[in-house]
Amino acid sequence: MLAIFLFCRYLGHGAPARGTGSWFKGAVMSQECIFCKIVRGEIPSAKVYEDDDFLVFKDINPAAPVHLLAIPKRHIARLSQAQQQDADFLGRFMLMIGDAAREQSLDSFRLIINDGEGAGQTVFHLHAHILGGGRFGEKLL
Repeated sequence: MLAIFLFCRYLGHGAPARGTGSWFKGAVMSQECIFCKIVRGEIPSAKVYEDDDFLVFKDINPAAPVHLLAIPKRHIARLSQAQQQDADFLGRFMLMIGDAAREQSLDSFRLIINDGEGAGQTVFHLHAHILGGGRFGEKLL
């Protein structure tokens, strides 16, 4: 995620916003969030999947032969902000990740969601790392 920070700085957008996005139906995009800017088309990305609610694109600093980022289009800062009424949305997010992985011919993959600064979240917009294209050991990364 340091690469995203540096990419933001390179484009003159400053650091990615930490965001305080809430998790509720109809939440809007953040004006400062780098992922919201990607959704709006203000920052280019290598898209591999897109529908009305979600976007998947290639990570600019891959940690595996295939490293994708899956995001909801509405700004949601952290998974831990989800509530019971978000269960359907989160379920659709997970199913979409499986669809996107299959479209990339991944027969197996590792899925990582960092929640909070202590877990390594550097862009405060819910996102899942889809890692594949090789065999992983027992270590986390």
